[in-house]
Amino acid sequence: MEWTGARYADGPTVEVDTWIGAPPERVWGLVSDIELMPELSGELQAAQWLDGAAGPALGARFTGSSAHEALGEWRTTSHVVECVPPRAFAWAVEDPEHPSATWRFTLTPEDGGTRLRQWVRLGPGRSGLSQAIERMPEKEQKIVHVRLREFERNITATLGALKERAEGAGAASGAAGA
Repeated sequence: MEWTGARYADGPTVEVDTWIGAPPERVWGLVSDIELMPELSGELQAAQWLDGAAGPALGARFTGSSAHEALGEWRTTSHVVECVPPRAFAWAVEDPEHPSATWRFTLTPEDGGTRLRQWVRLGPGRSGLSQAIERMPEKEQKIVHVRLREFERNITATLGALKERAEGAGAASGAAGA
């Protein structure tokens, strides 16, 4: 990731993509399974649907528990803001009108498989990063850059794990649980 000098208020983003040798329907079953994601993430520790939801749907809510060496542990509530099987799945963290972050998976059929993109935008709502910036306002651009690099590494690892699941022998059982 190149230095952009972005500030939190700029709504900085990261996007990573990969090609997966599996149809979008199989990949969708994995990316929309929020309870699977902690197995694939170094930061997300647990996720659970709320309000009786059993899977992704526009307006559905879920909790996520995360941990980070420098930021500590936290729990958030996310709101599904886009759900178009098997093409797009997005959620806003905390307030859907003013989220602390927005995450999105996009699936596009390509060359007999799927082009999978994962994207995240920081802000505009407050987050744990906001607290670090308030403690060290002169380092805001560096704090944002470091966090975006972490997201890029984590997303790359998550996409690699999703690719392995979708293409591997366990693909059918992974998709069946979604």
